[in-house]
Amino acid sequence: MFGVAGRRAVEERLPRLRGELGADVCIVNGENAADGAGITAKLADKILAAGADVITLGNHTYRREGIGDYLARSDTVIRPANAGTWAPGRGLAVVKGRNGVEVAVLNLLGSLYLDPPQSPWEIVDALVDEAREHTPVVMLDFHAEATSEKVAMARWLDGRVTAVIGTHTHVQTNDARVLPGGTAAITDAGMTGPHDSVIGVKAELAIKRMRTRLPVRFEPAEGGVRIEGVVVDCSDDGRATGIELLRLEL
Repeated sequence: MFGVAGRRAVEERLPRLRGELGADVCIVNGENAADGAGITAKLADKILAAGADVITLGNHTYRREGIGDYLARSDTVIRPANAGTWAPGRGLAVVKGRNGVEVAVLNLLGSLYLDPPQSPWEIVDALVDEAREHTPVVMLDFHAEATSEKVAMARWLDGRVTAVIGTHTHVQTNDARVLPGGTAAITDAGMTGPHDSVIGVKAELAIKRMRTRLPVRFEPAEGGVRIEGVVVDCSDDGRATGIELLRLEL
C-alpha cells in the first residue's frame, strides 16, 4: 500500500472485496501508508478497521514518530523479525480466520542491498518452527530487494510454510506458482496505490533525482490507482493448492 491513494483504495474497497473473494484472512503490507514512507498508529488502526487481519512492515518501519510504542503493544501489526534485538515490536502474529482456522504471519527483511541488523537466514528456521507450534498454516511476507533472494527463500521453505510472498519492489511479478512441496510463492505481490508514477512517487520527481543526483523531496502520486496482491488457497494442513494474482483497477 502506498500513500493516500493506496490507503483510500483499501479503506473503501477492502470490506466488499473480502466478501467477493471469500477471503478468510487478509494480510496488508502497510510500510508505505504514511505519505509513501512508514506508518502511524492512527493509519494502522484504520487499515485494520477496513478488514485487514494483520499488517506487515519493512525497511521503513520506524520512519514515523511514536510507531515503536504502538508496535510494542500490537499483536497484529508486525515488523521484520530481523529488525534488531532491541527494536520494538514482534515479527510473528497468529490470527484466527473467518473459517475458524488459525494462521501465522511472519515478516522478514532481505539481506541483499537492505543490510538489516540480522540476516534473515540466521533466524528463519527458528521463526518458522515457532509459528508451526501454533498452526500449520504459515504465511511469510519476505520484504526483500533481490529477486534471487526471494526465490531462494521460497525454495528453502518449500513444504514448511504455506506461502512466501515477496514485497518491497512495488512491481507485481508474473511468477506466482505452487512449489513441489506445497508452498505458494511470488517474487512481488505488487503495489496498491498510484501506478501513474515511479513505484508510487510522482514520476517527475523520481526522474529529477536520477538525472541530477541531487536531493529531491519525493511526493506520492495520485493517478492510475490499482489494488494489487495475491489470493492463496490452502488446505487446513497448511499445504497451498493455488495462488492467483489480484489486479483491480479503480
